[in-house]
Amino acid sequence: MEYIAVFFTHSGAVKYNRFLVKNEIPSEMMPVPRKLSSNCGIGVKFSYEGDISSIISEEIEKIFLMKDNTHKEIYSCE
Repeated sequence: MEYIAVFFTHSGAVKYNRFLVKNEIPSEMMPVPRKLSSNCGIGVKFSYEGDISSIISEEIEKIFLMKDNTHKEIYSCE
């Protein structure tokens, strides 16, 4: 499945992308569409087939599932 994670800070996005790469999860940093977040503007797009809750970190603001050219919010920090 394809996801986009958005972050509170640019450094959080960089740190999370490094985490994904270290764990051999395909990912890439990208600009985030304004409709998804108005915070740092950088997100990480990644593919993951496991339980998404196992890779959530405190840097993440929201995670969206990408399906059929739509974005469905599946996680939001509290």
